[in-house]
Amino acid sequence: MPVLPVCPCLSCPTHPRRGCALYPSSLSDAQWAVIGPALPPPASETGRGRPETHPRRLVLDAVFYLVAEGVRWRSLPTDFPPWQTVYGFFSRWRDDGTWQRVHDALRDQVRVCEGRDPLPTAAVIDSQSVKGAETVGASRRGYDAGKKINGVKRHVVVDTLGLLLVVMVTAARVQDRDGAAPLLAVLRERFSTIRLVWADGGYAGRLVIWAAKVIGLTVTIVKRTDDTTGFAVLPRRWVVERTLAWLTRNRRLVRDYERRADTHEAMTTIAMIALMSRRLARAA
Repeated sequence: MPVLPVCPCLSCPTHPRRGCALYPSSLSDAQWAVIGPALPPPASETGRGRPETHPRRLVLDAVFYLVAEGVRWRSLPTDFPPWQTVYGFFSRWRDDGTWQRVHDALRDQVRVCEGRDPLPTAAVIDSQSVKGAETVGASRRGYDAGKKINGVKRHVVVDTLGLLLVVMVTAARVQDRDGAAPLLAVLRERFSTIRLVWADGGYAGRLVIWAAKVIGLTVTIVKRTDDTTGFAVLPRRWVVERTLAWLTRNRRLVRDYERRADTHEAMTTIAMIALMSRRLARAA
């Protein structure tokens, strides 16, 4: 088995993982410089808790490793902090919205680096059905007859760069247009600047009328032409399909193992945080 290179930042004698080989998902110095300032201050600095025992960078390394490699919490390698500590940070930041705030801050930075305004004006919507593991309860799972998948469905909205704007997880039996209504309502609440949303034929019909009348969004259906055969790259739709491919590079998102929908949504957000932090690190 090849030995992974040692990050120069671990050469410090006081670093808890000095000399340890990094995992492919571990944060580089440039990534940590991007993510670290976006995290909330430790509780000890605000006078509401004890000093943290383990460095936050190691905690983030463990969370990114779990999402990328798809392991169980209890199966985290021993050179990370205890899994109970890592899960405690993950669940606390999931419930108080920290993951979402970090994601949104990084997305704004990526858009600025690409010469765009931080607030998008157009978006693309799509969904992806994934199989559910035995840990997914009956109340959360369903059968997608079109894809022949028993599990859950990820509904996502991305901007024109493919960066995630909103994600919502439902049972796989929920039709695209039914799942899109609450998703677009959240999109309108978070991004008042968006006026146009592109979608495929599965969203045609009453959703287009409802979006225009109720929340003031124009949903434009991008359809395949009748003479198209085989695979074809469709305008606008390929952007969100590429994002779904980015997500499934993370093994934790290939299937749904979570007992709660918001946990799956947080895992999706973390996958995009890792992707955008790498992009910003290269730009730096």
